[in-house]
Amino acid sequence: MIQLQTILTPGRSLVNVPGGSKKRVLEQIAALAARDLGELDAHDIFESLIAREKLGSTGFGNGIAIPHCRLSGCSSPLCAVLHLEAAVDFDAIDGAPVDLLFVLLVPEAATDEHLELLRQIASMLDRADIRERLRQAADSQALYQIVVDAQNGL
Repeated sequence: MIQLQTILTPGRSLVNVPGGSKKRVLEQIAALAARDLGELDAHDIFESLIAREKLGSTGFGNGIAIPHCRLSGCSSPLCAVLHLEAAVDFDAIDGAPVDLLFVLLVPEAATDEHLELLRQIASMLDRADIRERLRQAADSQALYQIVVDAQNGL
């Protein structure tokens, strides 16, 4: 079974990210992913994320969003975690602005992996103590370590 921590890196665990708007945040996510997924460009990733949002907001509640999509041309799954310096409106189901984002990009055919990773993220973020620790992380390494610890039941 694929583990979230195997597709997340400290370099994709970012704190104090400038937000501004949902669109701006998705643009930043696309640029970050394109840097690490050499086979795809930021514009294509952004368009795929926007297309997914049009199906329904990935705003999860409790100030969290899980922007995700399957990408043709993507060879391996990628995860990123962003803590925004100021929350943005993300059309979340509870109406609360979002400051914590878990991003999941997977190959187009990876349906089972996609659902398993979404399940791992959602179950981790159901815990108020984990959400609080993520929001208090001082730097990228600390943010990454909190995810790893949560995955390992700590």
